[in-house]
Amino acid sequence: MPIAPRWQTENRSPRILIVDDDFEIADPVKFALQKLGYEVTHAPDGNQGVAAIPIVDPDLMVLDMMMPGRSGFLVLEHLRSTKRDGVRVIMVTGNEGERHQTYARLLGADDYMHKPFVMDRLVKRVQELLAEPFADGEPADTKSADLEPSTDVRKDSE
Repeated sequence: MPIAPRWQTENRSPRILIVDDDFEIADPVKFALQKLGYEVTHAPDGNQGVAAIPIVDPDLMVLDMMMPGRSGFLVLEHLRSTKRDGVRVIMVTGNEGERHQTYARLLGADDYMHKPFVMDRLVKRVQELLAEPFADGEPADTKSADLEPSTDVRKDSE
């Protein structure tokens, strides 16, 4: 039997974490998702993204693949290693390589989009993934507090 996403069972707005070093992409995405009523937090690099995960406790992540410090792959590996299987992930990248897309899916990315992407397409995928129930047995333990909080994470929900 399918399991409803946590944000639905907890009767709250979905929480989205954008991890992208390109503010020209992250800021418009954040704005578009906030207009739909989502709580959106932006972390400008992979290290701050990892630090933000236990603070934000996201339902969905929009994750850039190529970032300084820690790549999107390493952020996704960390996310899955902390048993946060209930977090949907859309990986975005300027890289056209099929090998990268295959690896992202293997790590548990739900979708993979090439930059530049059409904002309406991203928003539609966010809405679809947030509404999609999990298969029976998913999500596994979705909370972990093994990371130190970071004060560098920007959070705005207006």
